[in-house]
Amino acid sequence: MPIELDQLDRSILRVLQKDGRIQNTELAAQVGLSPSPCLRRVRNLEEAGAIDRYVAVLDPAKIGMSMTFFTRVWLTSQDEDTVYQFVSAIKDHPQVVECYLLAGDSDFLLRVVAPDIDGYRRFQVEYLGRAKGVRNIKTEIPMQKFKHTTALPL
Repeated sequence: MPIELDQLDRSILRVLQKDGRIQNTELAAQVGLSPSPCLRRVRNLEEAGAIDRYVAVLDPAKIGMSMTFFTRVWLTSQDEDTVYQFVSAIKDHPQVVECYLLAGDSDFLLRVVAPDIDGYRRFQVEYLGRAKGVRNIKTEIPMQKFKHTTALPL
């Protein structure tokens, strides 16, 4: 259930989405608060779960994971056990950075990162194709990225 956010909360969240390491004094100045009330609001947003965690956003190319693959997976069944087993298997692989259960033609959509196409192929053959309950796999390879953001609209 969404929490109630006023304009100051939204301003704080907008700034933190751009720079999660910003000092509280700078954050307070940017949103028009003094440091103590600003810090109190940030703590409240953390406790309410609006701020899930703080992370470093890495450049995939600089760490040897320059390719992204969108993989659609069809399972043999969508019963609870088959879905659970597939999700459990996928969670063990750090190459899978996003996993969605879908309504539609395929059962799952994965975003997989790899150093190159051979690395992805090894992952697909050695792990994904061997996951229990997998019936079919189709992979899309993006040619160019035009937008990527972790910021949510506020």
